[in-house]
Amino acid sequence: MRRTSMDKAKCPVARSLDTIGDWWTLLIVRDAFNGARRFGDFQKGLGLAKNILSRRLSRMVADGILELRPASDGSAYKEYHLTEKGLRLRVVLVALRQWGEDNLFSPGEPMMVMVDKKKGAPLRRLRLTAQDGRALAATDVIAKEGYAHGDVDVEQP
Repeated sequence: MRRTSMDKAKCPVARSLDTIGDWWTLLIVRDAFNGARRFGDFQKGLGLAKNILSRRLSRMVADGILELRPASDGSAYKEYHLTEKGLRLRVVLVALRQWGEDNLFSPGEPMMVMVDKKKGAPLRRLRLTAQDGRALAATDVIAKEGYAHGDVDVEQP
């Protein structure tokens, strides 16, 4: 069955899932954050069939999440590196990770923990906040018609 493209949807969640909604894509991003650079690194870490991995990596390059660079060791190989767009997926992975920590592990069950690289301390929990800094509950927000904006106001006169 063919997937329906959501690249023209008004909903940012739908457009995001159109690009990164496949679980392999986020696992590739996770592995890239953990230092994977070459095709073989990703294949070894994920155990993914070569043809599927090749398609995912090509799509991620086409979507601007990864870029190919000459190998850092001077060999003829190419390496995959996260672009700025790919690096911005860190917060998505942290949110997904924290949801998993809170909902999918039993107390005392071993798991990988994300920590501040400099201090070694666990990360603060992500939370919804209003522009004025107030903490918001999940039920305190709604989606409404607006405009692409960057970091500021969604309403246009």
